[in-house]
Amino acid sequence: MKSSGALAAALVSITAACLAGPASARTLPDFTGLVESNRSAVVNISTTQRRQAPARRPRMPRGFEMPDLPEDSPFREFFRRFFGEEGIEEFDAQSLGSGFIISQDGFIISNNHVVRDADEVIVRLSDRREYKARVVGADERSDVALLKIDVGGGLPVVRLGLGYELKVGEWVLAIGSPFGFDYSVTAGIVSAKGRSLPRESYVPFIQTDVAINPGNSGGPLFNLQGEVVGVNSQIFSRTGGFMGLSFAIPIDVAMDVVDQLREKGRVSRGWLGVLIQDVTRELAESFAMARPRGALIARVLPDGPAEHAGIAVGDIVLSFDGQAVERSSDLPPIVGRTRVGREVPVEVLRNGESVTLTVTTEELPEEDEIEVAAAPRPEGTEAEALGLAVRDLTDEERASLDAADQGVLVSKVSEGPGRRAGIREGDLILMLNNEKVSGSEDFRRIAGGLPAGKAISVLVQRQGSPVFLALKPE
Repeated sequence: MKSSGALAAALVSITAACLAGPASARTLPDFTGLVESNRSAVVNISTTQRRQAPARRPRMPRGFEMPDLPEDSPFREFFRRFFGEEGIEEFDAQSLGSGFIISQDGFIISNNHVVRDADEVIVRLSDRREYKARVVGADERSDVALLKIDVGGGLPVVRLGLGYELKVGEWVLAIGSPFGFDYSVTAGIVSAKGRSLPRESYVPFIQTDVAINPGNSGGPLFNLQGEVVGVNSQIFSRTGGFMGLSFAIPIDVAMDVVDQLREKGRVSRGWLGVLIQDVTRELAESFAMARPRGALIARVLPDGPAEHAGIAVGDIVLSFDGQAVERSSDLPPIVGRTRVGREVPVEVLRNGESVTLTVTTEELPEEDEIEVAAAPRPEGTEAEALGLAVRDLTDEERASLDAADQGVLVSKVSEGPGRRAGIREGDLILMLNNEKVSGSEDFRRIAGGLPAGKAISVLVQRQGSPVFLALKPE
């Protein structure tokens, strides 16, 4: 009886497990209603650019020359076109993208790179109606473009959500036209938030594993509530196709750009006037921090908001306007969103103590190029314990390197702590252990008093860019 009872219990357990399988499967999201409600507000965008390229024509066979034909001969144009001299010919280049309607009177959001340099932009709606679109404005830094089609009204529109309210692991869905396949739907989850990409430091991207391919650019990213939370913009790929990493512009960032484009035709951003870098574990040790965090100030630009506020090289920004700065990539988007001319508190770590300063943001200027010229000579002061030889700069070098009263040039790097820290020949050492280095004698004095076995910070200028390195003397 006991064995039959155990068998019955096992059968009941197996039956319950089988019934639980479909039930758990039914907990996966159903996107059909979301797609049906929003599909009509997504548009396909095609552009045409007039381009020029060298004309490549076949050569005349050896021994033959261009025949001297009458002007009215039908063969004259044939020989000129196919065997004439090489020149420049024009052709139409076409590209595809996506977008979504945000107002019933025809305002549409897409990517700047979708419509950049386009001579003609055509918007096709879900009901196959086509309209020629006008580019109201575009912002290269955020990769957002605002288009307008003239339809009079009555267009379907999307509902807008809040990108910063997304949670990692949350389901999201994209609608777009990858490779020209209109209204394709792909889904996935939010992989990370606040991603900073190269040359895109003012956008805290949403990273997802939603399948995004060429043609999806400019299309909407939806949450499960049917709200647009992002604008699909970029993918990380070594093949040109989807590899599991896609990035979207948060919709609140995109709408801030759109509002400025509609109001004044351009976008202005807050500017602090500093160059920053991440705080590594070794640098955190050199600054006596319990853990790595914040944005390390590697350079303060002259006559900028940071200099006026008293921010100095070596300060570590811990918060800006009450918003915590965990990584250096957190700071540019926060500053960029700050209204120009506003006074905000900035908390920095200076010499191991927290200091709060007040900075008045200015408008982000156009980027300036920094030219660098260096001509190292072998002779100079040598710090054997660090494996470095340095020398003073000539007046010409100080002018070309923008080093008025600071720095020594590294003329030789031997095996030792300096090489392990990443210091190279031609680097300009500006600070050592948080002390300003004015010359070779100054450098030798500071180097001679460094604590052994403890990480210290070194500020070097390399190819015009300052960077902090962590050096541990033996």
